[in-house]
Amino acid sequence: MRDRDDVPYIVVERQGSGIAPFLLGALLGAGVALLLAPRSGAETQEQIKEGMRKLRDSAEQRARQVQRSVEARLEQARVGAQDAIDAARDAVEAGRQAARTARVDLEKKVEQSKAAFRAGIDAARSTTVPEAHGNEADA
Repeated sequence: MRDRDDVPYIVVERQGSGIAPFLLGALLGAGVALLLAPRSGAETQEQIKEGMRKLRDSAEQRARQVQRSVEARLEQARVGAQDAIDAARDAVEAGRQAARTARVDLEKKVEQSKAAFRAGIDAARSTTVPEAHGNEADA
């Protein structure tokens, strides 16, 4: 049988973070690209400038669109809030008017009740007074 010491093993060594090789590769790639480019340096620079202008114009246009969209939404929110305030104000006023009407109706009913109570008292007095006189005469 084989001993444990006879089993082969692999050692993996790591060096650095790999940033330096990446940067070196990027520089070499850029250099090769410039050497093999179908245009001259001036043409390439002009093309890059034109691309940057288009990108800037596109970004400015998008920013204006976003600004208009935000302004429109803010206006909608303002109008919605104002409508809600107006509706609440109208509801409060309608409530006040309903309370006034209910108060007037209640005051009328209280006055009618008082008048009916007085009429009942007067009727009761007028019917009991002759009987009291009649009973006294009989006694």
